[in-house]
Amino acid sequence: MARYTGPVWKKARRLSFSVLETGEELKKRTYAPGQHGPTKRIKLSNYGLQLREKQRIRTMYGLNERQFATLFRKASKMEGMAGVNFLILLESRLDNVVYRMGFARTRAAARQLVNHGHIEVNGKKVDIPSAHVKPGSVITIRERSRNMAAINEALEANIQAPAFVEVDKENKKGTFLRLPERSELNQEINEALVVEYYNR
Repeated sequence: MARYTGPVWKKARRLSFSVLETGEELKKRTYAPGQHGPTKRIKLSNYGLQLREKQRIRTMYGLNERQFATLFRKASKMEGMAGVNFLILLESRLDNVVYRMGFARTRAAARQLVNHGHIEVNGKKVDIPSAHVKPGSVITIRERSRNMAAINEALEANIQAPAFVEVDKENKKGTFLRLPERSELNQEINEALVVEYYNR
């Protein structure tokens, strides 16, 4: 299944979840999209709840189904809780780290920056959005890309960077200090439902 490229706000309303983590998508219309407006919600089964949670996380991080399942299998083989490990692996992706540092307004924009070769990791150009970033890695905007309007606008937006990254806006570089803790990630996510979905 290909990556979703349609309207993000429509998808957020369908999933009853802020995909951009700002809450903006659900302020105007809290109900699901459709020509008949607000309709009575059907109570979801256990499987329906598990599937919806999986789709929420998958849409938020912008992965296709195969990438998502592969990453979950990798997380389930690690020591500790599979669900928490899974979220940490998602947060350690290069496109997500670029987004967390505030070099892009959305994860999709961060993925495009990486794809187009505007990002360096420890002094080397990396153009693979799914590349795993290790703690201590330095992420830098390439010299030729530092005057890009999209990057400057994102940095001027003053998005608060989480504690697990350190950003030098002046020099357009940042450090991935450590792996995030569960308490620092989106509290609306129930990763246990995703574990149940894959273990059913």
